[in-house]
Amino acid sequence: MTSPIRTLLILAAAATALSACNRDKEPAPPAASTPGETATVTPADAAAPMGFELKTPYADVRLTLPDAIKPQTDLHAPLYAEEVRQLRQFIEGAQGELTEAGADTDRPKYEKTVTVTAALETGKLFSLKRVDFDYSGGAHPNTLTSGILWDKALKRRLGLAALFRPGADLTVLDQALCSAINAAKRARVPDSASVTMDGKDWSCPRAVDTAFVLTPGTVPGKAAGLTFLIGPYQVGPYAEGGYELAIPVTGFRSLLAVAYADEFGGQLLKAGDVTPVRAAPPAD
Repeated sequence: MTSPIRTLLILAAAATALSACNRDKEPAPPAASTPGETATVTPADAAAPMGFELKTPYADVRLTLPDAIKPQTDLHAPLYAEEVRQLRQFIEGAQGELTEAGADTDRPKYEKTVTVTAALETGKLFSLKRVDFDYSGGAHPNTLTSGILWDKALKRRLGLAALFRPGADLTVLDQALCSAINAAKRARVPDSASVTMDGKDWSCPRAVDTAFVLTPGTVPGKAAGLTFLIGPYQVGPYAEGGYELAIPVTGFRSLLAVAYADEFGGQLLKAGDVTPVRAAPPAD
């Protein structure tokens, strides 16, 4: 190798080494900006609407949500979206049934109204009551009541079992619910037959399989018990209607999970049958 070529190779190697050293001293690239640093999105901005209403030639539908849900944006938006999706499906089903070949053109259009109200909010929990009125062309409309329980910190829905210690025996709660059902049935229909956990025609549902809401009492911000929501046909004929039955926490306090025990306290203002009294129709 000639001397000029050897000199060029040496210089190139030196330049490469110097460049590598300089790269070690280069400042790190600026960190990527965090989304939302320059524009704050408030819960009000992120919240879904508080209601939905749509009237078509085939069905009228309406959704109403409570103002108390606004701070719970992780619950509000998906709940609104799911309810509206179901209402739109109801309209599609109504259109299909009312326009099918041979259908009676004088049939009244269908109706579905979903009303969600706040039942109780504690430090950790947010309980909602959902009432679904549905008329789909049958002999009478149906009203079904259910509950939603939301853990505000974990940002997720909870079932009844989550409120209790793992492996807790809920037999005592099942029995309390069954006793409340029979007491309410006798008060409403004195000659009605009692129901049991293993009845043939009708039977007492297990608490863990029954819709419920947290129930306020004498201590603000605490649940004094649970109100179970029993639908028509569930424990008796349709004429009996549905039942809402409040069970005091004193009967199951020892079974509560440590994480939720402090969410309960006080006494129920009324135990047993707390079904809302529906207003009588106006006289002719």
